[in-house]
Amino acid sequence: MTDAMTSQKRRQASLLIDGKWRDGVGSVVLTDKFNGEPLADVAIADESLVSQAIDALDAAFRVGPLAPSQRAEALMAASQLVKERKDELVETIIAEAGFARPDAEGETARAVQTLIASADEARQLSGEVIPLAGAPGQGNRIGFTMRMPLGVVCAITPFNAPLNTVAHKIAPALAAGNAVIVKPASATPLTTQMLVEILIEAGFPPDFMAIVNGSGSKMSAWLTGNPKIRFYTFTGSTTVGAKIHAGAGLRRTQMELGSIAATVVDADANVDLALSKIVRAGFRKAGQVCTSIQRLYIHTALIDEMLPRYLDAVKALKFGDPHDPDTQVGPLISEREAIRVKEWIDAAVSNGAQILAGGVRHGPVIAPTVLGNVTTEMTVMREEIFGPVVCIRPFNDLFDAVGEINATPYGLATGLFMQDITRAMEAARKLDVGGVHINETCSSRVDLMPYGGVKDSGFGREGPKYAIRELTEERLVTISL
Repeated sequence: MTDAMTSQKRRQASLLIDGKWRDGVGSVVLTDKFNGEPLADVAIADESLVSQAIDALDAAFRVGPLAPSQRAEALMAASQLVKERKDELVETIIAEAGFARPDAEGETARAVQTLIASADEARQLSGEVIPLAGAPGQGNRIGFTMRMPLGVVCAITPFNAPLNTVAHKIAPALAAGNAVIVKPASATPLTTQMLVEILIEAGFPPDFMAIVNGSGSKMSAWLTGNPKIRFYTFTGSTTVGAKIHAGAGLRRTQMELGSIAATVVDADANVDLALSKIVRAGFRKAGQVCTSIQRLYIHTALIDEMLPRYLDAVKALKFGDPHDPDTQVGPLISEREAIRVKEWIDAAVSNGAQILAGGVRHGPVIAPTVLGNVTTEMTVMREEIFGPVVCIRPFNDLFDAVGEINATPYGLATGLFMQDITRAMEAARKLDVGGVHINETCSSRVDLMPYGGVKDSGFGREGPKYAIRELTEERLVTISL
């Protein structure tokens, strides 16, 4: 273990309430996801502490946020602090999330960009001029809109992007002038705490942020039951998202939910290009990514050329201990999840699927696995596996593959590898998903882009520019001259 992680083991994952770091009503032990060693004691909040946190945020917001220029400066300062603390952040993510080093480093680098983009949006927060003079009898009147912060925003965040997704929720909310209460994933509270500490050091008032830890089901009920929260942003399962959305009632929500993401390699694809991107997109973060390739459609004209090369690349991936710098695929978030994934693999095999690579489990680690001869009735094809498993699905007609993708209840993202741009655009129009990436995988994401899904994959968009639209309300002002 590094010195950074030795220090991290002695830390307390505290609550942040009314601008002060506090103990809770109890604590639970946070452990390393690979070796089970204790990392920290996590302070737990009860309903009273959650209520205190929200009341304090509401009071701070009513006093007033920083000016937009100050928000931008603080976000830029935070981006620099993340760069400076990269090593500690990476080691923390490796331990508490189980990410292999390349994934933890990528998470940190992307968070820097998310903070910078949020700073840019803070500077450009504006409405529009309304052409009232274009209406009969309104020639002596002008109008414009202003983007106004909502108040207290609640962010409920996932374990599989413990830094960057948290940044995607907190940074745009602060850029817009809101106060934020964050409920981090129980598995990864340390990274969230480090980000909030950085934002405070960068210049944000500590009473504009709160952290509450605890049981997801209890916390969701307490948070949605408090009328002072004006907006909920959630990333997680469709089942939990539906409950939060229902609890929010008439208040606004942004939901990034489940997915069965697919990438299609058509007959005219550049195979070298496709392979260079597809291997990592199926197994980064041990497949625990909403847009991770779960279904890989390969045209039958290419299958004999492409599949052996793909399997060789998958089999060459080193998996196991994420503290080993050579490891490319680490453990799942828990051994229980690894057991579930192995059960799904075994069920598919018992129903006729073939293991083409991997298929074995070592504690919380699943070897990168590729399955062939799968059918759409198998669990590995019809439910989100959230593990390092890719199902190969040969096809002859592009639009048959598109129809099969659309037949799932989800619609987050799809990748298309092909050279015929006319057919690619036709497929993009027909795919019922939030994002289509041509000559990229379904897992492609740039932090500037609008990101979100349709159907059971949710609604609303992340990406600082697009998130801020949802995290503010439009206020109309008119002036008669």
